[in-house]
Amino acid sequence: MKAAVLFQRGRIETNPLVYTDVAMTEPRDGEVLIKVHACGVCRTDLHVIEGELPVLKQPIIPGHQVVGTVERGGARFERGARVGVPWLHWTDGSCEYCRSGKENLCEAATFTGHTVDGGYAEYVVAKEDFVYRIPHGFEDLAAAPLLCAGIIGFRCLRMAELKAGDTLGLYGFGAAAHVAIQVARHWGVKVFAFTRDARHQKLALELGAEFAGGGDAESPEKLNAAILFAPAGELVPAALRNLKRGGTVVAGGIHMSPIPEFSYDLLYWERGVRSVANNTRRDGEDFLKVASEIPIHTQIQTFPLAEANVALNALKNDAIRGAAVLVV
Repeated sequence: MKAAVLFQRGRIETNPLVYTDVAMTEPRDGEVLIKVHACGVCRTDLHVIEGELPVLKQPIIPGHQVVGTVERGGARFERGARVGVPWLHWTDGSCEYCRSGKENLCEAATFTGHTVDGGYAEYVVAKEDFVYRIPHGFEDLAAAPLLCAGIIGFRCLRMAELKAGDTLGLYGFGAAAHVAIQVARHWGVKVFAFTRDARHQKLALELGAEFAGGGDAESPEKLNAAILFAPAGELVPAALRNLKRGGTVVAGGIHMSPIPEFSYDLLYWERGVRSVANNTRRDGEDFLKVASEIPIHTQIQTFPLAEANVALNALKNDAIRGAAVLVV
């Protein structure tokens, strides 16, 4: 099969992914073989490729926002079923975190496109218990960003503990934020966008943001919560400055540049900072239900699988409006 393979970590500007033929993995018990139709391109893929995350498998096929059809294997899905493969590939189900409903924190967890081969390929093998059925109403390309950008954004919104009438700041306005704003507005939350790129500011306003400005801008209203999707540590104190008393900053990325020193005054009045790590299967199931009810409309820019390097370079340079998706 054809795949975009990472043999050696490196800056994306060097185009480290190699489009080549690789052997197709056969599914084992409890696994399904999926013919890939589309795979979303995520900033986490960049962190894997550029070595900002630990090297857990090399060579590796990246990609963890996979939409395709079941070819064979497993008992949960019929052949031809349209399914989605997310970041969370497997958890042990027996540790203290799994037993308490926090499988996203499982220390034995494996991840699609990081510890096992992912969806930058014509076929992918996944654990059937961790695969989602794609809801009716979402075309393959439009559904791909829901599998990570959507699910992680949804978990961030939950961690922010928002209610109707609250104010929310979104820092960085890429794939995750452009989905999260639709959920937040559906819940009656007022959204303010903070992003350096004028094109992203324009998209935020089109999707219903009350305000769009730079990352260091002062919010027109104090915020109940802020979610950081941009992997920039300097945005943590910037977001804290815009919070109400008792507000929360939620860091939604898997990697972030160093957070600069800041005054304790920014944390006082019971403001807090917390991170989101991965997601649970319940997050995915609940989000896909909400996504269908709204319904979510993803903005996508497509690239052929052979041009995965091109897509990732565009993502790194903030040149994607909404989400990038590889067409397989």
